[in-house]
Amino acid sequence: MVMKIGVIADDFTGATDIASFLVLNGLKTVQLCGVTPDLPAPDAEAVVISHKSRSCPVAEAVAETQASLKWLLAHDCKQIYFKYCSTFDSSKQGNIGPVADALMETLGEKFTIFSPALPVNGRTVYKGYLFVGDVLLEESGMRNHPITPMTDSSLVRLVEMQSKGKCGVVTEEVISQGAKAVQEKIKELQAAGYSYAILDAICEKDLIVQGEALKDMRLVTGGSGLAIGLARAVCEADSDATKAQQLGYPQGKKAVVFSGSCSVMTNKQVEFYKQQAATKLVDVDKLMACTDLKAFVAEYAAFCEEHVNDAAAPLVYATANPEDLARIQKQYGVDKSSHAVEKFFAELALQLKDKGYQRFIIAGGETSSIVTKALNVAGFYIGPAIAPGVPWVRSVNNDISLTLKSGNFGKEDFFLKAQRDFPV
Repeated sequence: MVMKIGVIADDFTGATDIASFLVLNGLKTVQLCGVTPDLPAPDAEAVVISHKSRSCPVAEAVAETQASLKWLLAHDCKQIYFKYCSTFDSSKQGNIGPVADALMETLGEKFTIFSPALPVNGRTVYKGYLFVGDVLLEESGMRNHPITPMTDSSLVRLVEMQSKGKCGVVTEEVISQGAKAVQEKIKELQAAGYSYAILDAICEKDLIVQGEALKDMRLVTGGSGLAIGLARAVCEADSDATKAQQLGYPQGKKAVVFSGSCSVMTNKQVEFYKQQAATKLVDVDKLMACTDLKAFVAEYAAFCEEHVNDAAAPLVYATANPEDLARIQKQYGVDKSSHAVEKFFAELALQLKDKGYQRFIIAGGETSSIVTKALNVAGFYIGPAIAPGVPWVRSVNNDISLTLKSGNFGKEDFFLKAQRDFPV
């Protein structure tokens, strides 16, 4: 089977996000938790490679993505897709710009595009400015993100701050004229010395036009929305998305919910779920002081066992409001406190796996990454979507099923919906 699209994703939840859209729009898709040179290519039209490179040092992010690029090229992948968050999570230094530049250099490409829009989740781009719902990015909850606070809504400025070249815009006015108009505008920008273009998108129709216009571009970059258009542009007429999704349908009876994200929406989801199920907050102060992590975590595993037969799965959460989060980070440091919480969830996942848990519902990119690695998951079959961009997935090498939710994705009832809509 020809590998039509190879996605290099900068975090785990973002990887499942885009994999979900690829499957829903007709491409047989497998997600891998990293690659090695000797790893054979799966039987899939699209492969998504997960990384944890969104906020690591720039050199590390570049090295990781270059290794994945080398593997994709070795397996004759037709198009490379660098995937980042639809809110363009990054700093003035990167990592989006430097990674895109490195990919361009390796591929010998002089031009690429940036298309972070995902209208179905309220992320739109107009005149090169990124909106979250009906407000500019800088006015949204992303302004207070604990790791990558976003204080500028101009994608042109953000790209040029991080990258080596000049950035233009393909506006909504051009995109509304169709794929050929987009291609002509890109040629015009290239001729004028631009290295990149921001693509506007205010509705899904714009993404379909983008997909048709960009289906032959060697390298594209974007959020998960562009995958809708690209998948539709390159899939076969007899593609069966429903059959492909069945491979990822969740298995097992024992379920648990983990929440490590502190996003605005995840805070709302946790508060909603508290009214529906047994919940237990991770005591970060005790965690930071504990000398026996296994024993500390065992208390939380016992809590889960007490409530495993409840109507709704137990929730263990480290989600905090902005005030509490600021206090924790000030007292213990951002990196130290974050790593402690990640290690907590990794150990809890292992203890619960030993007790027969097979369904893990997880909120937060960092939490998703560490739990996936702790459970020794090599890759996923992509299953049915719980919410736009958030599917159930099933491990290719063991009986673990997960849903890996980006912080701000899903509605308030997401945790309950993941269970209610996909019963045992």
